[in-house]
Amino acid sequence: MPTEIQRLNDRIDAEVEKLRDELIDLSLRIHASPETAFEEKQAAAWLTEWLEGHGFRVERGICDLPTAFRAEAGAGDVRVALLAEYDALPGIGHGCGHNIIATSSAGAGVAAAAAAQEIGGTVVVIGTPAEEVYGGKALMAQRGAFEGLTAAMLSHPGSRNAAYARALACAALDIEYFGREAHAAARPEAGVNALDAMLSAFHAIAALRQHIRSSARVHGVITDGGEAPNIVPGHSAATFLVRAEDDEYLEELKPRVIDCFEAGAQASGARLEYRWGEAQYAAMRTNGPLADVYREQLTALGREVADDTARRPMGSTDMGNVSALVPAIHPSIAIAPSEISAHSPAFATCAASEDGHRGLIDAAKALARTTVRVLTDGELRQRMQEAFESERGG
Repeated sequence: MPTEIQRLNDRIDAEVEKLRDELIDLSLRIHASPETAFEEKQAAAWLTEWLEGHGFRVERGICDLPTAFRAEAGAGDVRVALLAEYDALPGIGHGCGHNIIATSSAGAGVAAAAAAQEIGGTVVVIGTPAEEVYGGKALMAQRGAFEGLTAAMLSHPGSRNAAYARALACAALDIEYFGREAHAAARPEAGVNALDAMLSAFHAIAALRQHIRSSARVHGVITDGGEAPNIVPGHSAATFLVRAEDDEYLEELKPRVIDCFEAGAQASGARLEYRWGEAQYAAMRTNGPLADVYREQLTALGREVADDTARRPMGSTDMGNVSALVPAIHPSIAIAPSEISAHSPAFATCAASEDGHRGLIDAAKALARTTVRVLTDGELRQRMQEAFESERGG
């Protein structure tokens, strides 16, 4: 490794170590006060106050979202963004470790900004609410939050160290059927059964799954199935997620899913109403050159990084919407054993553990090191842009 890069990395590591106690305290505060999508008032306030205290220029409530923010330090046309997530899961708290995502990005931002004082460039920390439910980054992308960036990244806690992320495009779908209530024993012929409509649609979805790509997913839950067993249900409701490995196939799949629900209406006589979610998650496009640099940093920090370039997609993230606009990565940092799944109370415990703290510090170092490489290496930026344009088909 060239001497100058090693010197900058040493400076970054020293800066993160200096911030260690502050970052862990901030992570634990966010963890102990979980706030769900668009309600992250305390977390956003703590993060912005901390960044201001470390010399960042902060703008709150960006993109007409009260808990979103942008914090900047330095100057120059090369602009690297560290994205912070800080929303919690209903009933589970930080079972996805967003307290670590928020604080590792903030810590990386401060450490990279210290190096940027001598090398130039702009370091940006962007607070992105509501990743878990409403796709906050998708809304922010629509409203211009990620324009003018050279690169964007965050590190997600998990059970493995990985540089590449594969995430499915995803659309949320709310379904309602409206039938007619009647006494289920005395006059069932007078009713129109909205629950039967929903169950018919579920069976049609099950049949559809046999004839779509193996990487696609259609799954949902009934949220209203009626009021009492002796009343023909006059209303039923469900929420579904439709996922595909690329955005184009998702658009192809959506009308086929609606056909299944139309079939339920035809079979039962109930009236169908449906609504697609406002924010649709795009497939994640991992920028290869940027991911390779991040992998180098994790390896240099003593972590074994998985060979993950061929790994199948898992879940969805609104970071995909960012990756459609700017070279981006969504790597992971191990804080939990493989048998502990994210979105669980056990994972929430890991997010406040010593392993969680180690993941936070290592992620901050790796992200800051990667940021400085982008700021200083024009050849890397060119390769990133070429890979980005190739992925977009342009």
